[in-house]
Amino acid sequence: MLLFKRVQDIQQYLNVLRQKGVEIGFAPTMGALHSGHTVLITRSKTENQVTVCSIFVNPTQFNDPSDLEKYPRTVEHDIERLVEAGCEILFLPSVAEIYPKGMQQNLPIQFGRLDKVLEGVFRPGHFNGMAQVVYRLLEIVNPNRLYMGQKDFQQLTIVRSLLSQMRSGTELVMCETKREKDGLAMSSRNVRLDAAARAAAPKIHQILTEALDMTEEYSPNEIQRRTMQKLKEIKGFDVEYFEIVDGHTLMPLRLLGETDFAVAVTAVWVGGVRLIDNLILKQIMEQDVSAETGESYRQIP
Repeated sequence: MLLFKRVQDIQQYLNVLRQKGVEIGFAPTMGALHSGHTVLITRSKTENQVTVCSIFVNPTQFNDPSDLEKYPRTVEHDIERLVEAGCEILFLPSVAEIYPKGMQQNLPIQFGRLDKVLEGVFRPGHFNGMAQVVYRLLEIVNPNRLYMGQKDFQQLTIVRSLLSQMRSGTELVMCETKREKDGLAMSSRNVRLDAAARAAAPKIHQILTEALDMTEEYSPNEIQRRTMQKLKEIKGFDVEYFEIVDGHTLMPLRLLGETDFAVAVTAVWVGGVRLIDNLILKQIMEQDVSAETGESYRQIP
């Protein structure tokens, strides 16, 4: 595996590959890699000749400085995991490389309500910072395909809008959430769960699955009411939201028949650690929007 720390160096190397017709897959991460990240690398390797993974803890998407400080940094372990997964290139830039002095940092892009709902209510500014760094990384890597996990569903939806507005030729591939054997969605934050919280956390996925089972009998509003009640009854849970939304617009649904893509999304504090998860209630397997908009979006089950 090759490791690059400077923008100029990785761009020069990737430009040579592109001139040879090599297709490039890209998985942007903030490190503290786990098996969920490995899924992105593995998928990319099946569809591209070269896979790039970036590790960059982006300061602009943390609205709470203490959260940035607590974020795990395990670079040596991450490098070992990427080598084992067969990743060809690691991009490990400094803040100064991503945000050089004098660089225009305000994106010429608006996300409407996509970044104002759900996570946007509780983490103001988070998605502006996330979109900013993804925009910058796409400028640097310019991949054929971009691989992101379903667990951060709102983030993925905003990136889909970003690619469309950029009229980017990069294809977005959503990879299914990787879970522990008990159903807990893999996350870098899981290492902060104490024993009691870790034992309770899988109930989030359990209750999401129960919500899926209700779809033939109840409306989204009724499912939300029943599910919120279940979540609030669990000791140690502090629920921020549970919503059933349109997977394209993130707007709440009155009827599942209103869309071809319905998703249940939730955020729960468990033992002082904030966990997010989601489950697709009504699923499309593939969506390719016209080349005129530059938008391409595909789910990998």
